[in-house]
Amino acid sequence: MTGTIVIALARFLPDARRIAAFLDAEVAEYHNGIFAEVFPRARRIVALMSMGIVVRGIAPLLSDKWIDPAVVVVTPDFAYAIPLLGGHHGANALAKELSALGLVPVISTATEATGHDSVEGIAERTGCDIVNRDSTRVTNAGILDANTKVYSVPGPGIILAGPDISILVHRGMYAVGVGCRKGVTKDEVTRAINGALAEAGIEKGEVMIYATTAKKCNESGLIDAVAAIPANLIFLDDDTINAQVPQTPSKAKRLGLVGVAEPCALAVSKHRELIMKKKIFSKVTIAIAR
Repeated sequence: MTGTIVIALARFLPDARRIAAFLDAEVAEYHNGIFAEVFPRARRIVALMSMGIVVRGIAPLLSDKWIDPAVVVVTPDFAYAIPLLGGHHGANALAKELSALGLVPVISTATEATGHDSVEGIAERTGCDIVNRDSTRVTNAGILDANTKVYSVPGPGIILAGPDISILVHRGMYAVGVGCRKGVTKDEVTRAINGALAEAGIEKGEVMIYATTAKKCNESGLIDAVAAIPANLIFLDDDTINAQVPQTPSKAKRLGLVGVAEPCALAVSKHRELIMKKKIFSKVTIAIAR
């Protein structure tokens, strides 16, 4: 299965099974509460019914556009596929996929509707994740105004980017926050990272990005250790770090920060969930979030 669920009223189940066979999806008959049942486990939902039913069903369940499943409404006359939720997060692509069944995709997101790409679309096509997700609204607006440029930086390198620059890195599940003492060596950082990942049962290839405070941008031991993996290292500004709520008290308060390892991991993670609270490895502190 593809994480896709087709929900339909009883009278539309034959068409729902047709869609499900095409998408390698499961079928669920509509009943009161069905959306609450499937929302936590579905990646994509196709609803074969009136849009009003779907809106009322999913409205209380919405939490975050980066986590909520993509929802496409197929009209009861089997004519249109309408992305209702998560257009940039799979719904547009799903509606276009359904065009192979003769359905007309109705795209309303501004970038795609006007024939432009989107940051999310570029990330999906290139197999990347967006580190600073809050940037996408401004960046996509810039695409519409033809003001957004795309740069490819093969690295190794360091990028200092403003809030209106979307940063795309290779796809991964985890974000690793790193704090270190001044003058830490490459070997010390490497041992700390290896130890933390081993303890958490995480492979290096599953890490999306490593993050630390901009105050550490001159720590060559840290920079060289992450570059040797090879992986991406991002330096976060104070405001980004201090917007997070770490779980463990930190001595970084003397630097004007709520912490380093934990808030850095949280700031660039997908689900803002710590799976490893900060752990000290000699001169290096590591925290991991997903």
